[in-house]
Amino acid sequence: MTEMLRLPAEITYAAELEALKVGDAGPKPKGWVLSPRAAMTYLMGGAAGGGAPISAKYVGDKRLIETAIATLATDRALLLLGMPGTAKSWVSEHLAAAISGDSTMIIQGTAGTDENQIRYGWNYAQLLAHGPSRQALVPTPLLRAMENGKLCRLEELTRMGSDVQDTLITVLSEKMMPIPELNDSVYARRGFNIIATANNRDKGVNELSSALKRRFNVVVLPLPDNLEQEVAIVAKRVGEMSQGLELPAPKNVAEEIARVVAIFREMRGGATVDGKMTLKSPSGSLSAAEAIGVMIGGLSHAAFFNNGALSAEGIASNMIGAIIKDPVQDKAVLEEYLETVLKKRPDYADYYHALSDMM
Repeated sequence: MTEMLRLPAEITYAAELEALKVGDAGPKPKGWVLSPRAAMTYLMGGAAGGGAPISAKYVGDKRLIETAIATLATDRALLLLGMPGTAKSWVSEHLAAAISGDSTMIIQGTAGTDENQIRYGWNYAQLLAHGPSRQALVPTPLLRAMENGKLCRLEELTRMGSDVQDTLITVLSEKMMPIPELNDSVYARRGFNIIATANNRDKGVNELSSALKRRFNVVVLPLPDNLEQEVAIVAKRVGEMSQGLELPAPKNVAEEIARVVAIFREMRGGATVDGKMTLKSPSGSLSAAEAIGVMIGGLSHAAFFNNGALSAEGIASNMIGAIIKDPVQDKAVLEEYLETVLKKRPDYADYYHALSDMM
């Protein structure tokens, strides 16, 4: 077992990637590790050329992933857009692993991200001693991706200020980055491209300029279509994460995942599953990502404090944290849901009592 808390996709799934490479006879764009068809198999699951099984990394519409891969084979950048929990970062990482063999060239967008974190920085000791030079320049992941013909991942693009976002326009248009201090430029090698992610529910969103929007092909990743699909997504990720954290999975984990996801879908959608009752929705997203976090917290509680037994009582405290982001508004929403919906369902009685006791 590795001592690393989390390994990049190209290491975690190295055996699958190698199996796909061995049997990959399809045409490859310049700089790609796998052909587009093999990359598709890696994302959606199937079998490698030699028959080795490939696990699905994304559960959803195959056409969306086809569009994403086809976009990256052109000179247009890719923007994965969607609500929190729609697997944007997950898809971005696996696309980079399949196409470039390296998913670690990543820039995390925040309100504090500045141009130097996008373009390049300077080693100030070298700069003061010898003046501007290539040795004094500190390349960012974007600059390294350009020089090596790799994919660069830009997470939460709309969290960055508009002036910082527009730093990308020259890179996306001209495939080069000017370095005025050296009277020089870096030109991107074949294989370079950008995968950006953005969510449309973030309160800190900075709208993309029309000039920047034109340089991206946008693929919208939707929330799971139905309960069964969302349960499958959550179950897969919970299984992978619990294994990595060495948390035992009790026999009833699948049942509890289904119940938590059902509660979250109803509260998120503002209606009961049968459509007979409308509900108020909390301020949070209650996405599949939130359900995964709740279940991992529940498994940890079960392993260390409940003799390995996974129960509603151990999960409920994590659910409270996921649902109640606003202590006044969201608490009222949850109280109403408990009294009008869960209280009337005998098979959810344990969740009703556990959540009510913690309110």
